[in-house]
Amino acid sequence: MKTILITGGAGFIGSHVVRRFVNNYPNYRIVNLDALTYAGNLENLKDVETADNYIFEQADITDPAKLKQVFEKYRPEGVVHLAAESHVDRSISGPMAFIQTNILGTVNLLTAAKDLWNGNWEGKRFYHISTDEVYGSLGEEGLFFEDTAYDPRSPYSASKASSDHLVRAYFHTYGLPIVISNCSNNYGPNHFPEKLIPLAIHRIQNKEEIPIYGKGENIRDWLFVEDHASAIDVVFHKGGLGETYNIGGNNEWTNIDLIKLLCKIMDEKLGREAGSSEKLITFVKDRAGHDLRYAIDSTKLKTELGWEPSLTFEEGLPKTVDWYLNNEAWLNNVTSGAYQNYFKQQYQER
Repeated sequence: MKTILITGGAGFIGSHVVRRFVNNYPNYRIVNLDALTYAGNLENLKDVETADNYIFEQADITDPAKLKQVFEKYRPEGVVHLAAESHVDRSISGPMAFIQTNILGTVNLLTAAKDLWNGNWEGKRFYHISTDEVYGSLGEEGLFFEDTAYDPRSPYSASKASSDHLVRAYFHTYGLPIVISNCSNNYGPNHFPEKLIPLAIHRIQNKEEIPIYGKGENIRDWLFVEDHASAIDVVFHKGGLGETYNIGGNNEWTNIDLIKLLCKIMDEKLGREAGSSEKLITFVKDRAGHDLRYAIDSTKLKTELGWEPSLTFEEGLPKTVDWYLNNEAWLNNVTSGAYQNYFKQQYQER
């Protein structure tokens, strides 16, 4: 069996990628490597945890000795690297964790792959998943392209920009077979509720204030997480070595318009009076260095590899709301911290 190592596979995007690969490629052995920090949740993968081609390894990419052991044990032919600290607010209050994980952790993985493959690049691939935030901030017009100059504005985006440069450096210096993608904002099931959409859903459910930075005028391009997983699948299997692919949803929304649409959907789903949830919106002091607008051009991915998103935001957002309303136990476990006991119960006590 071909072995694929997926880092950060217990996280939001990573769990959808792991599930897709486990289910779609029974001839692959999928090794999910995750440190199970606060955002890693093995409950996200209950439906595949007993699959014959799935293995979980708890390890931190900041530990090079442990990574070497994992690489020698499983000898993966492919790496899909999603493990990262990703919350901008956390990067502002504690940047060192982002430097350690996103920069040093990525170098540790690159080195482990280089040492294992040792110049035998045939059939090997190191796929690094990054963010559109490395490109900086746009005005009212324009799009991010694959050759847009980097201009990161937060410790998070700066750490991801650094990791992108290092991945390319290993390609040019050592010949490591790499591919990179930079994606817009994701939304969908299993999203940790520190992020805007699941946070708002949870607070609307509980009739609590919905905090919105500034005036809510910041614009983001939103992509349904399962569409991102399908794009990762395509890029991993068909992307050109050394190439970068932008992944976007062609789906720009201001934060305030997004939340108003979400309030409308929630009122309908919960049987509340129209407009009642919108009254919960509260504007708070803007985030330091808050980028005004991100918008990504995915033409290269569409024309070269044939990928495009399957859902519009108007289709994906109600689907997301339904998932959260039907999975209150998951949300309660996450918000209470009880989900962190799952690993112990499933893997250490049996």
